[in-house]
Amino acid sequence: MKNLYILVLSALILGYTTAYAQMPNDAIYMPKGVVCVGTMYTHSSWKEYWENTLKRENLNIGTHTTQSVMVMPAIGITNRFNVILSLPYVWTKTSAGNLMGQKGFQDLGGWLKVKAVDWKGFSLNGLVGISLPVSKYVPDFLPMSIGLQCRTASGRVLANYTHPKTGIYVTAHGTYMWRSNISVDRDAYQADDKVYNTNEVRVPNAYDMGARVGILKKQWQTEIWAERNSCVNGDNIRRNDMPFPTNNMQATMVGWYGKFQPKALGVNARIGYVTNGLNMGQSTSYTVGVLYMFGVKK
Repeated sequence: MKNLYILVLSALILGYTTAYAQMPNDAIYMPKGVVCVGTMYTHSSWKEYWENTLKRENLNIGTHTTQSVMVMPAIGITNRFNVILSLPYVWTKTSAGNLMGQKGFQDLGGWLKVKAVDWKGFSLNGLVGISLPVSKYVPDFLPMSIGLQCRTASGRVLANYTHPKTGIYVTAHGTYMWRSNISVDRDAYQADDKVYNTNEVRVPNAYDMGARVGILKKQWQTEIWAERNSCVNGDNIRRNDMPFPTNNMQATMVGWYGKFQPKALGVNARIGYVTNGLNMGQSTSYTVGVLYMFGVKK
């Protein structure tokens, strides 16, 4: 399944000795004129999935695997205003059956990140984001599709408190995502127990919320996290049928994130596990990344 929330980035600020993480789910910013480029590899696989509320496996699929390589630059426009971009290349496969895996560039994404309040270790941040498909991948061939082919817009509110002396922090966020309709290569489709005689499909809007507790030091960072991702409506996978973009996909995930950044070049890693869900696979995922920071001359 498409995973929208594996975004990991960090940097060492030029002229300073502190290592920084920078992504759409933290409250840390690149200073003005500094750019960090992260390149991440992600591997996600599942054998069991939820067909509506029924947890099952499908021997015709075996183990389903999604892999991706994503480039993500973070740009410091000012000390309190950053731009984050992302572009993943995704490919899928199964260990059994004859479903052909898909591959290609997925969606170009971007976030504008603003620190609205900064007071004695507490910050309140606002983020807006968009994503646009950049290739003509097939959206209605789930679970082999690499994405949903819809245009999205999102708004996020993020609150953070970091203890100045120990570096212990707590972060919480909530996001709402608006999704456009998509066109599929068929004259009719079935959803919501109805038949629609059109090739235009309404993809459900979605939301997410998450919390993180961790420690940020000069050269390293570690945290544990939990997230809930859900469509606001939609239907369920019918018995012994394939998923479809109208499905109400939901997942609760827990995991760990760590980073080591002694100088401008650094590495990070992320592990996640879906504890429960609806109309999607119970996946285990990991991400490893290489991070590089540089300053932009004026």
